[in-house]
Amino acid sequence: MSKSATSRRLYTPRTSRNFGLRVDPDAVGQVTESIARFFGTGRYLLIQTVIVVVWIAVNVFAAAARFDPYPFILLNLAFSTQAAYAAPLILLAQNRQENRDRVALEEDRRRAAQTKADTEYLSRELAALRLAVGEVVTRDFLRDELDDLRQLLAAHRPERPIDDGPEHPARKSGPR
Repeated sequence: MSKSATSRRLYTPRTSRNFGLRVDPDAVGQVTESIARFFGTGRYLLIQTVIVVVWIAVNVFAAAARFDPYPFILLNLAFSTQAAYAAPLILLAQNRQENRDRVALEEDRRRAAQTKADTEYLSRELAALRLAVGEVVTRDFLRDELDDLRQLLAAHRPERPIDDGPEHPARKSGPR
């Protein structure tokens, strides 16, 4: 190899040496989906019906303009060609939609699993809170316990009376 060919080869990016046709698969897929969507519309059916009626009318009634006589072989060829292209386009669009549905389903499953895990965690936390709240001392329970302790102390020390102090406003209403 000559020196110039070697140096040119080293400094030439690999992508610029490839002269093949480059086609973006997503762009092709989007175009085929739009064509497949158009084939499924009422507008397409109306346009196709009008073309077929005009085609048959010209070839049956206009003697001077006949280009496809009665068995309409050219019209049949046009329909066959259209069907030969439409079927793969529709299948490609369905495959792309199936791939999108699969990705969405996997995402939904992942989200559902995360939601289930979050719900189970929150259920455990709620159960723990209920247990903790069940063990919290209430005001009435504490008051009863303190009264019991005061009576016990009063029973052990009879020489010194225990001062009740000012009456608490909550005690005026009576027992609860």
